[in-house]
Amino acid sequence: MVCVAIGGTFDVLHDGHKALLKKADTLGDVIIGLVSDEMAQKKFHVVNTYNNRKKSLIAYLETLTGAPPLIVALSDPYGPTLAQKFDYIVVSPDTRPTAKKINVLRSQRGLPPITIVCVDFVLAQDGKPISSTRIHNGEIDEHGVLL
Repeated sequence: MVCVAIGGTFDVLHDGHKALLKKADTLGDVIIGLVSDEMAQKKFHVVNTYNNRKKSLIAYLETLTGAPPLIVALSDPYGPTLAQKFDYIVVSPDTRPTAKKINVLRSQRGLPPITIVCVDFVLAQDGKPISSTRIHNGEIDEHGVLL
């Protein structure tokens, strides 16, 4: 079994998130680390609740894979990646440094590194990355269309 890690807040599920999730799904069995409400409070904007974000992920992934996803709550940036076997970790350019740190910590624990797969940003109409922050600010919609 090929195990794939992906993590994030996934607030306002947008086309950038969907690109990450689609890539992860092509690599193997995906475990999604979903940021807890406590961690999400550190964002610069109000974030939907964990349960609402989880429901949104489940609804999308069931259309993608036909099966319910495995989602675990993240109370830190690393989640199960510091102890479990993973073959791949799918990240965006913003989260690549965290994946590199995960591999450093895994090495210190005698665990093999996880292959990092970086998916480029999905760009909005204005050529800037789609993000939940920009959606919350009313700049764009979840597809990157300018508002």
